[in-house]
Amino acid sequence: MKTSFSGIQPSGVITLGNYIGAMRQFVELQNEYNCYFCIVDQHAITVPQDPQELQKNIRSLAALYLAVGIDPNKATLFIQSEVPAHAQAGWMLQCLSYIGELERMTQFKDKSAGKEAVSAGLLTYPPLMAADILLYKTDIVPVGEDQKQHIELTRDLAERFNKRYGEIFTIPEPRIPKIGARIMSLADPTKKMSKSDPNKKSFITLLDDAKAVEKKIKSAVTDSEGVIRYDKENKPGISNLLNIYSILANKTIEELEQEYAGKGYGVFKADLAQVIIDTLTPIQEKYYHLLESSTLDEVLDKGAEKANKVATEMLEKMEQAMGLGRRR
Repeated sequence: MKTSFSGIQPSGVITLGNYIGAMRQFVELQNEYNCYFCIVDQHAITVPQDPQELQKNIRSLAALYLAVGIDPNKATLFIQSEVPAHAQAGWMLQCLSYIGELERMTQFKDKSAGKEAVSAGLLTYPPLMAADILLYKTDIVPVGEDQKQHIELTRDLAERFNKRYGEIFTIPEPRIPKIGARIMSLADPTKKMSKSDPNKKSFITLLDDAKAVEKKIKSAVTDSEGVIRYDKENKPGISNLLNIYSILANKTIEELEQEYAGKGYGVFKADLAQVIIDTLTPIQEKYYHLLESSTLDEVLDKGAEKANKVATEMLEKMEQAMGLGRRR
């Protein structure tokens, strides 16, 4: 069975876009791959975090992983900082990285734009991300289009290490879903749905209640034509809503276009809101049950134990190959 590695930062709420573009496919992947799901809290501290809020978010994200359907008997769920090999391997790969290639990372440019000062970690987090992936002999990395550049760098660093020190790393492939990888903002459908958007109406979170979902969908930007038709260029708002509806209801966009032919946006939006509520309700019920349970800690303890064993074995190979420490 091939290996898949995925990481999500515990830096606030998980949006419907995160669920559709990432977490939903994780549930399917665990049946086909040896999956590692990592809560990448060390990546989160590349920007300032409130310590208590960060710990709360870590636990919340772990509960959401399980609530959406990750099965700890099939997959490994763990917290990045509880596996020291990640930071150690990250430093080793950082020493193989070039400043120029790190400065060219689109996410670094975006997050540092207009700021007087940024942390060195923001610049060097791609090698840590590479370490996350390479420690587990990962074959595929399910990511959105915006992370493709980081996977390309991970491949470059793996090939650079293998060429210089011997064939140790598996070269991973990105796995970008054809549909749903990029759910757009409800307020500005030309931009990706993001939890960091200051406009709270632009995104739906997995923990939004029914009233909040109805309100946000009702206010979602569409157009003046009033026809429910998929046209990404000319009708980005309604096309985005059709995308969400299609994925969550398991209907094709063509089926939805026919179903709502001659009906207005009001009817369509009301039905879409209900589809979202029906999707989120069972997730929320499981989430709130898990959040205060000992089951969550048991799963994370077991996951850390397994991840530590696998990651430490690879780290020792890396250290031996690079000549670090005493000869084993």
